[in-house]
Amino acid sequence: MTNRERVRVSLEHRQPDRTPFNIDFTQPAHAQYATYCGDPSFAAKLDNCLAVLSTQPPDAWKEVRPSVWRDEWGVEWDRHVDPDIGVVCNRVVTPANVGTFPVPDPADPSRYAAYPQKIEQSSDQFIVANIGFSLYERAWTLAGMEEVMMSMVLDKPFVHALLDRILQVNLGVIERACGYAIDAMLFGDDWGQQTGLQMGAGLWREFIKPRVTQMYGAVKSRGKRVMIHSCGKVDELFPELIECGLDVFNPFQPEVIDVEAAKREYGRDLTFYGGISTQRVLPYGTVQEVRDHVRRLLDVVGRDGGLIAAPAHAIPRDARPENIEAMIEVLTNQ
Repeated sequence: MTNRERVRVSLEHRQPDRTPFNIDFTQPAHAQYATYCGDPSFAAKLDNCLAVLSTQPPDAWKEVRPSVWRDEWGVEWDRHVDPDIGVVCNRVVTPANVGTFPVPDPADPSRYAAYPQKIEQSSDQFIVANIGFSLYERAWTLAGMEEVMMSMVLDKPFVHALLDRILQVNLGVIERACGYAIDAMLFGDDWGQQTGLQMGAGLWREFIKPRVTQMYGAVKSRGKRVMIHSCGKVDELFPELIECGLDVFNPFQPEVIDVEAAKREYGRDLTFYGGISTQRVLPYGTVQEVRDHVRRLLDVVGRDGGLIAAPAHAIPRDARPENIEAMIEVLTNQ
């Protein structure tokens, strides 16, 4: 089987010849592991099952001050400490300009110019177009988290207007990206924390669910699969996400979700992407604990498909290199 075939079979909840896997690194962890293994190009040899395409134009990010980068929405990110994402350090949207602030152009052809070549080069992988910070996260990066969360109660029209403007950009991107030979759209939108939802299920249903339903429906109507990355304990939403059309849930954090119970309850409808502990086992476990942890995930959650095994998040800088090596060995020697 090719990696693309493995993912497709797993999404059909059938057993592939081996469980597909995908391993991403933060920049510090990548540098540390490259030094450890003595191979700067190790990541290209991992046999990852996914090929992830950006939906941003090549010039989406500009360094406006040392280690401060501005994205295509005008949000500025301080990357002095976190070189991968950063911390938002400006405010773009207020109730006064929510109807007029400039938004990115989803029809910009530069967003998709590299797709034909990348799709051809990745023909044996499951090809995913990614919209990061897709809805709620994009709203709070633009207007501030406290402002958005308070306004969900105190100024609902403002939040609805902001989310609708973001939604229209996303629908334009979906329409164009799904015109290419991709397999799925991946939406990034963190709704959870370690103990539950950030905004509560009622507010999620009021503000997020109707727009998620539109985005997922636009993808499914074009014959593609729907994936989401949503950090934290959000499993109470699984029944409604299935109703909305979700196919694949990531990051599937074992620190906050009972991954085996989730597979038993929702494994007929969802494929889970993740499951390897990046908060406990990879940083603090022994090599043998890592091996046992990954093998159990493959044996229990990976049985009968429905799993893309992966670290629950991009591998952090505090993951021990010998533990990363042990994880890779188990995943590649199934």
